[in-house]
Amino acid sequence: MNTAVLGQVPLFATLPRGEIDLLARTLPQLAAEPGQLLFYEGEHGDCFYVVLTGEVEIVKALATVDERVLGIRGPGEFVGEMSLISQDERRTASVRVRAAADLLTISRSAFDELVRRQPSLAYQMARVLGARLRESDDATIRDLQEKNRHLLQAYRELEAAQAQLVEKETLERELQVAREMQESMLPQTLPRLAGFDFGAVMVAARAVGGDFFDIFPIDATRMGVVVGDVSGKGVPAALFMALTRSLVYAEATRGGSPRETLQHVNQHLLHMNAAGMFVTVLYGILDGQTGHFPYGRAGHELPLLIDAAGQLHALPHGNGHPLGLLPELAVDEQTLLIEPGGTLLVYTDGVTDALDPAGAFFGLERLCAKFGTMPKAAGQAICDALRAEINAHQGTALQFDDVTLVALHRRARQSDSVSTQ
Repeated sequence: MNTAVLGQVPLFATLPRGEIDLLARTLPQLAAEPGQLLFYEGEHGDCFYVVLTGEVEIVKALATVDERVLGIRGPGEFVGEMSLISQDERRTASVRVRAAADLLTISRSAFDELVRRQPSLAYQMARVLGARLRESDDATIRDLQEKNRHLLQAYRELEAAQAQLVEKETLERELQVAREMQESMLPQTLPRLAGFDFGAVMVAARAVGGDFFDIFPIDATRMGVVVGDVSGKGVPAALFMALTRSLVYAEATRGGSPRETLQHVNQHLLHMNAAGMFVTVLYGILDGQTGHFPYGRAGHELPLLIDAAGQLHALPHGNGHPLGLLPELAVDEQTLLIEPGGTLLVYTDGVTDALDPAGAFFGLERLCAKFGTMPKAAGQAICDALRAEINAHQGTALQFDDVTLVALHRRARQSDSVSTQ
């Protein structure tokens, strides 16, 4: 071994030239490849190594999830000395070659002889160990500080998540209450009118919806029928729905025509609609004795009418504006006749706009075809059957809009008496 190279090792810097010459002649040298393990943590140690060239790394918890590199030693530094000075003579860490290295191997016996000849070497090694101890302490403190920082961050994230969870649970409870309140506003049971069967279905796309319907007595022989669809979804639409429904009911019971009722409701909404929402509405008055149904349509879907043979009747229609937008409201006002055995269907656009998984609409043509196969069915049976058709069309696709169906079916044979409930 080159004596000059060995003399540049800091551990041997204070040794006499003759001692360095002796070490160069007697100490074995080891060439190690990257990834090679010099020794394992916990095993018995009887030598230490001086790095002449290359690099080695000191590793704790080797090959475990907690593996950690404590430090890297380069030329002039030494590793493995702790097993020579500790009482149990065990390795305190594993050492792995990082870059191809030349190492000097010093056995326990060779080290003891060297210290006896050159006691100052022990002091030199102690100074190095002291510096390493301070370095280790500093690294431990930095590691603890970093862990504390991560723990604090995790704690804050946990706090935020907990707050969001509480907020979510509170919102879900509030939405449930809102849903129950909305459901309580809608007819729990449909009224009865001699000679007619009524049916209704409403399925909200969210916890609460913007669709609404109502069937209510005007007098002993007439029923008010209203179906509406508020722009938007969720809570805002539900609130606007509740307002509109209440206004329609209040104005309808004053006895005006469907057009007058809708115009009055529109004026009220214009003064209560800071959010700029609007609602399409169809409101009509069913005469239980004659089957006539005068109605006003404010931007709503045109109803469908079939006779006892299942033939679809073309209905006249004009233009109409949704409520809540314009002070001068245009209302499509018409009167139709539901003949014995015939059925009138009022619905919202959530029916025809229902999508299947491929993105195809349920559509008006499909609705007319399915509706035309049910001329003899009662009102509720018609609504339930159409709802099943819509569900089958949607399959696994999400429901994006509220779905509402109201059917007014006139029986083929009517009783002379007319009653309401």
